[in-house]
Amino acid sequence: MMPKIILASKSKVRKDILKNYGIDCEVFPSNVDEDIVKISLTKEKASPETISKNLAELKANKVSNKFLNELVIGADSVIDLDGKVISKPANRSQALDILKSLNGKTHSLISSVCISMGGSMIWNFTDKAELVMKKFSITELEEYLSKISDEALYAYNVYQIEGLGKSLFSKINGNRDTIMGLPVKKIKEYLKNFA
Repeated sequence: MMPKIILASKSKVRKDILKNYGIDCEVFPSNVDEDIVKISLTKEKASPETISKNLAELKANKVSNKFLNELVIGADSVIDLDGKVISKPANRSQALDILKSLNGKTHSLISSVCISMGGSMIWNFTDKAELVMKKFSITELEEYLSKISDEALYAYNVYQIEGLGKSLFSKINGNRDTIMGLPVKKIKEYLKNFA
């Protein structure tokens, strides 16, 4: 029998992605302090991929220790701009700064997922998408931000790829689910083989 699936995240987006692919889950946020982990790993010169993978694993393992017999999914996404990790904005001023730094440039969005059981990782996967942002004036960036709700802004980083955010880019190479924060097809494959 398939164990229960727990999502170690309060992200409504990730829960919806799983639901849309027929994966039922319960939500139990990990409440990992991501900033402390990112600062520590950055000091150790960890790559953005390593940071994303470690955070996904940390979240899954933390919740898995509470639900030892269940499958726990942890996920994390980071923006990689020339090897520098850009975190989600804490306010609108930071969101504008992030958009300014991405303006007219190519960046990667890295999404990692980890499945843990019994407190340890049993599977993980990391995927990367490449996005080329058009060049905008500061006024245009401010106008774009004024149309984005707080919920969307803090849930999706600074762009919502299936919404208005798509208009920011001249080129997108990669999987839409990866950009939204959860490479769900690989999770589905793993769960099918697990069952």
